Amino acid sequence: MDSQRLGESVSGMAGSARIRRILILGGTSEARRLAEALSFRDDIAVTVSLAGRTESVPPLPVPVRIGGFGGAEGLADYLRKERIDILIDTTHPYAAAISANAAAAVQAAGVKLLSLRREPWSKMSGDKWIDVESMEEAVEALGRDPKRVFLAIGRNNLAPFAAAPQHSYLVRSVDPVDPPLAVPQATYITARGPFSETHDRALLTDHRIDVVVAKNSGGAAARGKIDAARALKIPVIMLKRPALPDVPAVETVDEVLAWLDHAGTFDMARGV
Repeated sequence: MDSQRLGESVSGMAGSARIRRILILGGTSEARRLAEALSFRDDIAVTVSLAGRTESVPPLPVPVRIGGFGGAEGLADYLRKERIDILIDTTHPYAAAISANAAAAVQAAGVKLLSLRREPWSKMSGDKWIDVESMEEAVEALGRDPKRVFLAIGRNNLAPFAAAPQHSYLVRSVDPVDPPLAVPQATYITARGPFSETHDRALLTDHRIDVVVAKNSGGAAARGKIDAARALKIPVIMLKRPALPDVPAVETVDEVLAWLDHAGTFDMARGV
């Protein structure tokens, strides 16, 4: 659904004094889509907060705040100072520390919280997944024999792989990797998704990749490499998702809009 349709879907949202100021913890495509949808409203104020870890950020149609808050206490102070009514956590499924801070901050500040968590990918027939709990386990799972490894894990998670310099690495990230990974053989691709299965199949084939290391991010934008690996019978070392706070949560932007449409109430059968 494009931003215009999303905007139309909330155009009938009942005005409510309770829904005045919304802070979106962003950094994902869902955060962008939600901000675009809510930017059509002229009776609420929406701000997107970005951690600042990504250098090249496309412009957003709402005010953007960049940088950390100083933990849960700092976020709670911000929520109170800016009179935020609703905090929407649309951060990456692996941003567990930020989500934990959000859960603690809303309790301290008396603010409503909704988390948007993408549905994780499920293993399909033909997938060769090796599930690991950490990047250190991922390094161990590569084994001692030299391999050609595609690292699709973001630039901030590369350091543990310096402990396995026998492998040749292909690294794809949104921003340049600086400093580069401390290994003899590494190739870097700077690109922003989405990436199709066709694109990633060609990438894996051209670089003669033996194994993919990935996070179970969910969503369509990053799924291409998973589908490509299945088609090429390449194993995927998959980092399991971290434990996240037990808070009201939905899986799609449309569900966030529906939640807002009910002024913060939702189908209790879904646990929200």
